[in-house]
Amino acid sequence: MTSADNQQERLKMIGWIVGIADGEGCFTVSINRNPTTKLGCQVLPEFVVTQGEKSLKALEKIQKFFKCGRIFVNRRYDNHKENIYRFCVRSIGDLRTKIIPFFKENKLQTAKRKDLTYFSQIVEIMFEGKHLSKKGITRVGRIIEKMNTKKTPSFLKSSETTCQSPADSAG
Repeated sequence: MTSADNQQERLKMIGWIVGIADGEGCFTVSINRNPTTKLGCQVLPEFVVTQGEKSLKALEKIQKFFKCGRIFVNRRYDNHKENIYRFCVRSIGDLRTKIIPFFKENKLQTAKRKDLTYFSQIVEIMFEGKHLSKKGITRVGRIIEKMNTKKTPSFLKSSETTCQSPADSAG
């Protein structure tokens, strides 16, 4: 194989990954309660691509391409015949150095392009440690509102923040 052939194969792979991410991928950020943290909650960003069990090899190819992430099984107990598998990248380092730059260079074609912009902002806030303050986590929550289903994070709905340190909730 010549280097031109290798380059052609790489371009095909890039196009395939962008396409599968557009169709079956998601940039998502959740804020979950965690009483062991200073604020009583934590920010969890992740890039996910899902596939049925029959297409597990596709997720393995993506994992090999990015050299990061893990594949998890979501077992099905309903009337579906196959389990769902998820390729997930949660590491801030990998998101900043591999996933986000890849999709900034290789443009998504769907509304996920805008989600990537918001996702990138949140990952940067986290990298800078700004999500570790009440003001910062509220800023993250406001960005999350603009993403995906535009669902308001529950801690932003009430007048009292549900993410609080154990000491705050005791008094």
